[in-house]
Amino acid sequence: MDSSAEASSMAQGLRIVRLVVDREKRGRQLLGVSQLAVELDMEQSRVSRLTQELCDLGLLERVDRGPFRTGQRFFNLAASLNTGWVREAKTELEALVASLGCRARLSVRDGYRVILVRSSSNDAVSGSFVKPGMVTPAWCTGAGRALLWDFDRPALESLLADVNYIGIGGPGAAHSTGEVWDLMVRDRAGGFIAAAEEFEHEVVELAVPVRDAGGAILASLSVLGHRAGIGPGEAAAAVLHRAAERLGTFQNAN
Repeated sequence: MDSSAEASSMAQGLRIVRLVVDREKRGRQLLGVSQLAVELDMEQSRVSRLTQELCDLGLLERVDRGPFRTGQRFFNLAASLNTGWVREAKTELEALVASLGCRARLSVRDGYRVILVRSSSNDAVSGSFVKPGMVTPAWCTGAGRALLWDFDRPALESLLADVNYIGIGGPGAAHSTGEVWDLMVRDRAGGFIAAAEEFEHEVVELAVPVRDAGGAILASLSVLGHRAGIGPGEAAAAVLHRAAERLGTFQNAN
């Protein structure tokens, strides 16, 4: 199997795991092979093979050819990752809610996509799309642009070369890589990312990078709210920076 085929199988396997986990977490009916194939628009034979491999790995489990549920290996892996700055983020996010009265998020970058790792308890309601694993664009979110903080223009242009800007983001979103660069230059001068209606209408997102001891960006920390409710950007950014610095010190904590 070549590398592209391996990557495709991994991506499809992760889609299956994500769907199973999501349905179990929400208390929805669990699914078998044929139902997973329909939900994911995949060939049933491929779903059958991938789910068998996932069961062999312990990421999924199935009793008597019934529906799939999350396997013990998944929980073991999740527990091993819930250390250091990821674990401590829960406390920092709730502290941001208490001090700023906004929603708060911790995110990481996957190419030109942003993956939500943790969010504050006030950031989602039943049925909301906001949940760990949520994917958003890097170029039109505060969290995403904070993750691009260290990019020079050639690196940014290379990263966003295949991006289609049409129809994505809110009224303040950039529509070209040049516009993304201009926003980055503006915000670096201020010391924090200020994304006004770049992704969601009427929502302002302030964000800063979380760095390790060597200065490399681990994640981004952001708060979201309406313009009137989020208060002066500089004051909120100072609170964000302090929280990000604390998280960075937990990089190697167990």
